Amino acid sequence: MVVRMSSQTQSLSIKESWHTQLDGRTFAVLAAFGFSLKAIFVKLAYAAAPVDASTLLALRMGIALPFFLWLARTPTDGQAAPLDRSTVGQVLLLGCLGYYLSSLFDFEGLRYISAGLERLILYIYPTLVLLLQTWFSKRKPSRGAWQAIACCYLGLAVAFAHDLRQTGTSADALIGAGWVLASAVTYALYYLGTGNVVGKLGSMRLTGLTGAASSLMVLAHWLLRGEPHQLLALPAQVWLDAALMALLSTVLPIWALAQAIRRMGAGEAAAIGSLGPVLTVAAAWWLLGEQLSLVQLAGLALVMFGVTRLSPAKPSKTQPAS
Repeated sequence: MVVRMSSQTQSLSIKESWHTQLDGRTFAVLAAFGFSLKAIFVKLAYAAAPVDASTLLALRMGIALPFFLWLARTPTDGQAAPLDRSTVGQVLLLGCLGYYLSSLFDFEGLRYISAGLERLILYIYPTLVLLLQTWFSKRKPSRGAWQAIACCYLGLAVAFAHDLRQTGTSADALIGAGWVLASAVTYALYYLGTGNVVGKLGSMRLTGLTGAASSLMVLAHWLLRGEPHQLLALPAQVWLDAALMALLSTVLPIWALAQAIRRMGAGEAAAIGSLGPVLTVAAAWWLLGEQLSLVQLAGLALVMFGVTRLSPAKPSKTQPAS
């Protein structure tokens, strides 16, 4: 009788564990899908009207601001450390790097290059994290790490050649790639900085605070540029794309990724998140009509292989919003 009850208990435990993993994978795929659509919504908004990057970003972050404020007031990790002056300064710096500057640079770059190439450039941020760690710590990466980095940048060069042939103008491709690379660098700095703060505040609370701070920075930037009345002249399609970007590519994936991490851990959730570039390339082909070639797929495969071979800093539980 005891053996039978023990067997039933073990069976229930396995079943519950399987359901937990399944739920975790579902949330991780949902998060990857949401983040991958961000560039698509930006491109659609640019096609709908001659809107500039700062205005479109202000719409996105303004709509997402209430959600960030809710996260900031709701410590979901069981941590509620007080905000001292030093922590506030770190939060403001992280908000400036990871959500404000990174997003602004990214939106500027998407005016010039394809959504697929943009996603690939952003995807190499782990190589930048590793290189920055090397510079700060003076410790050289392993031979395998250098090989992985070389593989990433070879794939990026291949994908860039594909975009260059599509645009026909090297100036636009270089300008766009430069903006998005600057976005990847600022996000890598944000990633490194979160390690010093996330233990004090918890990942979700930190995401809320940095997101709220960056939203206010974005709105201040936009107001200082003047002409806020231009919002009323924007077509409804731009408002719709900005709202979808805020909800489906910011709010929903941040929440879904947090649920995935809680159920299956940061490592497995990050592994599923590697689907992001593939989803972006597929969505850009389907929704934007961007051409898909074997050259681009080869570059995509090289970059993804190189990134998966890297193991930089301990995985952060904060979410990208660029």
